[in-house]
Amino acid sequence: MNRTESLEDTINRAKNGNQLAFSRLLDTFWNDVYGFQLKRTENENDAEDITIQTFSKAFDKIRTYNDSYVFKTWLIAISKNIHIDLVRKRKRNLFNDRGNGDAIKKVLDDAPSMEDRLIQEQNLANLLQDIKKLKPHYQEVINLRFFNELSYMDIADALNEPVNNVKVKLLRAKKLLAEIIRDRR
Repeated sequence: MNRTESLEDTINRAKNGNQLAFSRLLDTFWNDVYGFQLKRTENENDAEDITIQTFSKAFDKIRTYNDSYVFKTWLIAISKNIHIDLVRKRKRNLFNDRGNGDAIKKVLDDAPSMEDRLIQEQNLANLLQDIKKLKPHYQEVINLRFFNELSYMDIADALNEPVNNVKVKLLRAKKLLAEIIRDRR
C-alpha cells in the first residue's frame, strides 16, 4: 500500500473492483496468510495453495467484508476454513481408498481440481469460444498457461506482475471459465 492511502481506502477500492487495490492487498497480506498456513500445514506446497485459494475467495467475497473486523483476521479465518476443508477432503479420500495408498501419493499441485477436469472434457472449439467470454486479462493468463505452457514465473515476467498475483488470477480465471462451461451445459 502506498503511504498516502489507508488500508480502509484500499479495501473500499477493492470492493469496487479495482485490480490495483487487490494487488496491494495481496502484497500486503500474502506473507501473513502464507506464514500462518506454513505453521499449520508444515508443507510449503499446501501452504501456498491454501494461501492462493484464500485470496481468491477473499477477492470474490470482498463485498461481504465487515470493517468492524481486522482485515488480516478476516483473511486468516478464510484461510483456516479452506485448510479444514482440505483436511476433511483428504480424510474422506483416505477412507474411500481403504488403505491402497492412492490418496497418499496424490500431491495437491498435481491433482486436477474439479474445474480442471471440467475444462479438459470440453472440445477445443467450444473451449476457445468459452475463453473468449472471459475478460481480456483472464484470457491472457489462460492462454499463457495452457496453450503456451508457460510456468508461473514466465507468465509473471511476461505480464510484469508478481508471481503470486499470476497464481491468483489464474485460479480466478479457471473458476470463471468452469462457470461459463457449466452454464452452457
